[in-house]
This record gives sequence, C-alpha cells and structure tokens, in this order.
Amino acid sequence: MTMTKQGQQGQELDAGAMAALQGLEDGRSSVRLRAALAVGTAPDPRFVDKLVERSAVEPEFFVRDMLTWALTRHPVSVILPALLREVGSERAQARSQALHTLSKIGDRRAWPAITRALLSDGDDEVARSAWRTAVVLVPEGEESGLATVLATQLGRGERETQLSLSRALVALGEVVLPVLRAATTAPDRLVRTHAFATERLLRDPDAGFEFAIEEAKRVVALGGDGQEGR
Repeated sequence: MTMTKQGQQGQELDAGAMAALQGLEDGRSSVRLRAALAVGTAPDPRFVDKLVERSAVEPEFFVRDMLTWALTRHPVSVILPALLREVGSERAQARSQALHTLSKIGDRRAWPAITRALLSDGDDEVARSAWRTAVVLVPEGEESGLATVLATQLGRGERETQLSLSRALVALGEVVLPVLRAATTAPDRLVRTHAFATERLLRDPDAGFEFAIEEAKRVVALGGDGQEGR
C-alpha cells in the first residue's frame, strides 16, 4: 500500500497518525511494536487495511500479536470484511493471522468463511488457526459436523500440531466421542494413537498431552480399545 497524507475516505491524516503508519514499516521490531500500539490506542477505520497488510508479512510474534490487538480495537463492521478477504489469500501467514484475529473478535458472521479447505490447509499454522477459530465461531447445533471434519486431521503433523487439534476437539465436548471412537479403529497407527490420546484428554483434562500420547501408544501397541481402567 502506498501511504499518502490522505486517508481512504479522503480525510487528511495528522502527523501522529502518519508517523504511526510509517512506523509499522520500520526495520526495528521495537518501533513496529510501538506503532501498532499507537494505532490501537487511537483507532481509525483508515488504519485497518494497513494493519491487515502488515499482519500478513510481520516476522515477529509479539508485533503480530499487537497488530491483532490494534485491529480488534476497530469496529467489527469495518474489520470483518477485510479479514474475510484475507482468509482467501495465497500467503499462508495472511490466512493464519486473519483467522487468529477472527477468533479474537468472535463474531459468528464469519463462520461461513471457515471452510473444510481451511480446516485441512496444507500449512500447519493455518490449519491450527482454523481449528481454534472454528471452535470459537461454530454455531450451536453444528458442533458434531465440525468434529467430523476435525477428526479427518487426526495423526497430522508434529506434537505441537497434534496438541492444537486435540485441544480443539476437547473444547467441543462430549459431541466428539463418536468420531474419536471411530478413529481408534482407523488403519493408520498415528490416527489411532492421536484419537486415544484426545479421548483421554476429554475424560481427564489434567492428564497432560505427553502423558496421554504415551498411554495411547501403549494401548495401540497392545491392541487395546482404550477402555482399560475406566
């Protein structure tokens, strides 16, 4: 985006606003962080596109988090259309950050944008953001359908990705039990293990994921059904 002294609505930006917007492009992360804080402290709809644009490329986690906060300080009616456009971006970070911000807003009008394609996105970070956002936005009565889609991702990725999926499934509650039980008989050993571990976490949230995974590995190795000790 080319910055000028004119806002999107033709209104002139004051020097402080211009400095904040320019600060978002600074090479120093500390300056970008302060700029995002400044924009969020004095929200203006004319800042939204720049905040969304920067979120798509910002390399530093803490700055991205501040950008998200700054966006949530603006009216939902202004930021929602921009975020919904962004979830269809070709850039993985753009999709991930837009989804993350949607989860913070919690406006269920965004639910139709949480597609099966996003829930099974090839980029783990995007998929994880989609799982978290879906659990926040899912309308009452559609939890079972969401659980069915999420269960197709069991066994995916490294431990952090698997933990994210387990947390999303557990957050849906008892409605996930049928799909988890079905997954415990899947041909794929990783899927079975992840399903058993997630079911354990649902029954005992304090068990911890590492413990649940190790226990699930033993169950799968012994050919058990996970019912032992219930």
